[in-house]
Amino acid sequence: MAAAILDGKGLAERIRERLALEALEFRVKSGIVPGLSVVLVGDDPASRVYVRNKQNAVAAAGMHGDVVRLPVETSQADLLKLIDDLNADPAVHGILVQLPLPRQIDSRAVIERIDPLKDVDGFHPSNFGLLAQGNPRFVPCTPLGIIELLKDAEIETRGARVVVLGRSQVVGKPVALLLLQKGKGADATVTVCHTGTKDPAAIAREADIVIAAMGQPERVTADWIKPWAVVIDVGIHRKADGKLCGDVDFAGVSQVASRITPVPGGVGPMTVAMLLSNTLRAARLAAGVDDPHEEG
Repeated sequence: MAAAILDGKGLAERIRERLALEALEFRVKSGIVPGLSVVLVGDDPASRVYVRNKQNAVAAAGMHGDVVRLPVETSQADLLKLIDDLNADPAVHGILVQLPLPRQIDSRAVIERIDPLKDVDGFHPSNFGLLAQGNPRFVPCTPLGIIELLKDAEIETRGARVVVLGRSQVVGKPVALLLLQKGKGADATVTVCHTGTKDPAAIAREADIVIAAMGQPERVTADWIKPWAVVIDVGIHRKADGKLCGDVDFAGVSQVASRITPVPGGVGPMTVAMLLSNTLRAARLAAGVDDPHEEG
């Protein structure tokens, strides 16, 4: 029997509807409209699509979204000056600099310049450190979306063996740290495989949950997966025929796994939903208002 689909698109729509109501309630009580500024340097086609999707989602949630477009030749000094201005703007609660950046700009310097209280991408060392300590403030959006998918599907993570394929700052490391936290959607036993791992397929075959974030199209095949394991596919690639695929060979793996995320329609929509959640959280923090979803 083919694996059941983990519908990230449907869950993301429900979350966005809830966030729109919460943003309205926050606006009525505080007079504040949560604001997100997205900075796009250059004209990368994929980045343009991502930014447009984020802009549409922000508007639909009743938040204020602003896109600052800069030419590809923008200097690092000019970009840092813009970030300083956004940091100082009280109407801007979240700042997102779309990656990748042109080669003349040091991404690390840019990320570290963003006010940690406006870092809705969760990449600032301060926020990453809080996550590692077990006291997260802003968590990278894709890992946060993965955890929400697992929780919504009532997939048991406590004591589960989870294998994360990939150690990036964007997905692999933070999702591993989230799964190591205490509580629902966590308490897992986590192994992270990377380019230095010997025989990652053998390690993946031991997993109850596999999270594939390798950046390699259809690398994970059916022989990597234990029967009835849960598979989360973070990758997105465009094949020669124009069709999209992930890091997982969906056709083969879906015949082995119990549940699987599709590409598209799996993790991607959840990433945007979590960006909205982080932006509303940033506005609440700036206003000194408690988050109703904060665990005590």
